[in-house]
Amino acid sequence: MNIDTLIHARWIVPVDADSNIFEHHAIAIKGGRILDILSSTDARQQYSADTEHTLADHALIPGLINAHTHASMSLLRGLADDMPLMTWLNEHIWPAEARWVNEEFVADGTRLAIAEMLRGGVTCFNDMYFFPDVTGHVASAAGMRAVVGLILIDFPSAWAGDAAEYLRRGLEVHDQFRNNSLVRTAFAPHAPYSVSDAPLERIRILSDELDIPVHMHVHETSDEVQQNLAQYGARPLQRLEALGLVSPSLMAVHMTHLEENEIEAFAGSSAHVVHCPESNLKLASGFCPVTRLMRAGVNVALGTDGAASNNDLNMFSEMRTAALLAKGLAGDASALPAYDALRLATINGAKALGMEREIGSLEIGKEADICAVNLGAIESQPVYHPVSQLVYATGRDKVSDVWVAGRHLLRSGQLTTLDGQEIIARAEEWRSKIARYDH
Repeated sequence: MNIDTLIHARWIVPVDADSNIFEHHAIAIKGGRILDILSSTDARQQYSADTEHTLADHALIPGLINAHTHASMSLLRGLADDMPLMTWLNEHIWPAEARWVNEEFVADGTRLAIAEMLRGGVTCFNDMYFFPDVTGHVASAAGMRAVVGLILIDFPSAWAGDAAEYLRRGLEVHDQFRNNSLVRTAFAPHAPYSVSDAPLERIRILSDELDIPVHMHVHETSDEVQQNLAQYGARPLQRLEALGLVSPSLMAVHMTHLEENEIEAFAGSSAHVVHCPESNLKLASGFCPVTRLMRAGVNVALGTDGAASNNDLNMFSEMRTAALLAKGLAGDASALPAYDALRLATINGAKALGMEREIGSLEIGKEADICAVNLGAIESQPVYHPVSQLVYATGRDKVSDVWVAGRHLLRSGQLTTLDGQEIIARAEEWRSKIARYDH
């Protein structure tokens, strides 16, 4: 049978329900989807491929899903470091955004972020930022899968002047990408402290009508919780629950300050948590109780946050940090084992986005979103357990190839749809402008 692509690898880690690991197997791709996963011997007998790859030292894993990004903030990487969240926002990030954010900034910053993510094995990102239409078009042109956030915040920006305009423009963006196979949308109210009740009520209604997720920072810092108590007489989750937003559609990002009863209630809602361990550590925001959440039945996904507060978009690093942090917080070395950490970065992200039938695991019928990682280097020898090596011993520098919907976007470490040198040059142009005004 003639097919498009056949990829042979030393290991295939499908991240399926049975936690399988296949050795000396191949993935057959046709029409952008996984047609078959079978032994390499059988694959060579059954299929004739237009393109065939043999990756003798590699593990194939599902493309990683970065479930929380501010992609174009890559252009603000390293602008302001080593300070608390609200100081960082109020005195540096928000003033820089007010001065510089426009369509060109978002386009250039998103290209920089996508190039970095593809080189690190990420095939889908869930974004929250201004000009989401630009982010979507840049992602689509690069062949990258994205969920773009229909941003909403109480104060005016270059994107919109008030809540009504944010919602109107967001709905226009949703319509733009309605038939795009790579780009989807989610409502993205910024946070409980920056969005008032009336717009949040409207988002709940629209989310139900359009059947799209709600992506929001929630319980990121203790200050946020105290501010909400002072202003509304309730903790942020209580307020969101009263507004009807704590539902299977909600992706609550950070969730670092939770009480036991909140964990139980959240688990009962079937809402999702997006864990951003490195950003939370860097900003000293607190610790997401991942082990307790997962034991309660909450689906926990993984994100990097923006490169302005991380300062990278490295999902391999996030997996390792998440696993180590979970063990330390739980006082239990068996907390969040390697395969579960990989789930956070793949199938759990897909579930949070409502896309688990399409992406997040390597299974027949799903989109061929694949990451190839070279485990043959000195740093990962010897390989007793490939998933342990993926989480604890290797990194994004060992990603050699990436496919999205069967399209080869990273080939032997080289981007195929983006001009890396042009991206670097544009980033330097922005740096030279922005640096003159950040004092």
